[in-house]
Amino acid sequence: MPKTKNSGGSSISRLQPDEGALSQHVVVIGAGLMGATTALACLERGHSVTIVDPGEPGGTQAASYGNGCWINNGALMPVSVPGLWRQVPGFLMDPLGPFAIRWRYLPRLLPWLARFVRAGATLAKVEATVRARRPLLDGTVASHTALAEAAGASDLIVKRGLLYLYPDRAHFLAEALDWRMRRENGIVSRELDEEALRALEPGVGPAYRFGVHVPEAGCNLTDPGAYVAALVAHARSLGARVERSHATGFALSGTRLAAVITETGEIACDKAVIAAGAWSGALARRAGDAVPLETERGYHVVVRDPEYVPRHPIMTSDGKMALTMTRAGLRAAGQVELGGLAAPPDWRRADIQLAYLNRVFPALPARPDEARLSRWMGHRPSTPDGLPSIGQASASPDIVHNFGHGHTGVSMAPASARLAADLVAGRPPAIDPAPYAPRRFHGRGV
Repeated sequence: MPKTKNSGGSSISRLQPDEGALSQHVVVIGAGLMGATTALACLERGHSVTIVDPGEPGGTQAASYGNGCWINNGALMPVSVPGLWRQVPGFLMDPLGPFAIRWRYLPRLLPWLARFVRAGATLAKVEATVRARRPLLDGTVASHTALAEAAGASDLIVKRGLLYLYPDRAHFLAEALDWRMRRENGIVSRELDEEALRALEPGVGPAYRFGVHVPEAGCNLTDPGAYVAALVAHARSLGARVERSHATGFALSGTRLAAVITETGEIACDKAVIAAGAWSGALARRAGDAVPLETERGYHVVVRDPEYVPRHPIMTSDGKMALTMTRAGLRAAGQVELGGLAAPPDWRRADIQLAYLNRVFPALPARPDEARLSRWMGHRPSTPDGLPSIGQASASPDIVHNFGHGHTGVSMAPASARLAADLVAGRPPAIDPAPYAPRRFHGRGV
């Protein structure tokens, strides 16, 4: 087998098994971005791989399809920060705000919400979370670039930097903690007054008079679904099998894994990785870990053939959504709705995103022709402390968690995949797995 080409970490391209590695059969549960990158990382280490997922890789059912398209080294801050508890009543009162909680879901959500508020209760806790998030974000742009090149999908990654918009400098200063964390962790940015902002992005409307440009620490995907599909196809070309089935549990012999149980039968294997996104919680419980996993329901709207095409991916401070040009059109994605996996979408939220597009880019009509629009809702898997669950399961060291990345699954995927694959292989990982251990939720704390 040809040698592996390394670029910005591991390219996971033309693979050569690790010298002296023990080849095992690994079942990766999930064919989203986390599952696809994990499968490739396991293939790189010389294992045979089966990917199990009931849906089409890159299909509309997956969070990987509908995200904000950002690959961002600077996505360091957790959602929970000091003082957030004061805003919880507002989250309940405003069903269409950028962070909303459905009343009917509140009784079930309360334990997760209490942990969520505690996780960001002090500056020290936030700083510790930022330190833990950083290793999963370092080098993500280079890693994705190498992955895309190996999969023949380089055209899906565009490097233009990232642009943050604020109504004025005062709103920027209100996020001083975010920018201090980025600065202290090596993220270089440039502040833009109104004149400089208009020069960089001429189509931005008068509602925004201040900006911050991050030139090197981010880029965007022009079709996240196609990217995931390309990575899975690449894994298949390297020998991975893909089973269209729903994984329901594990067959254990003592603490050793014998098989992954699916709705169509058992798949005998040596190791398994849970990478099923927002649907990972039930599998984790069957593997001995009660991980508090919620879905942050995310929405997007896409305007085909927009009257203005932005030069950069943009994040608005007031709307908390990513505005990104994709192959399908101009996408507005983001915000948070906590309401569980079963509730139907509230499409008014997509309409709010559409209104923000007009606010940011006045050249776009407030109500484009319906034939030019598409709407989507998906489920981001989120733990309360802003860190994913990556580590060996309590019931068996042969089962490894890799889920719960919240808003930053795209950016954290390559490093998380390498860490999970190292744990599968039983070799010392390059990243300390302790902050992400599933057992951190077993006590009364976060």
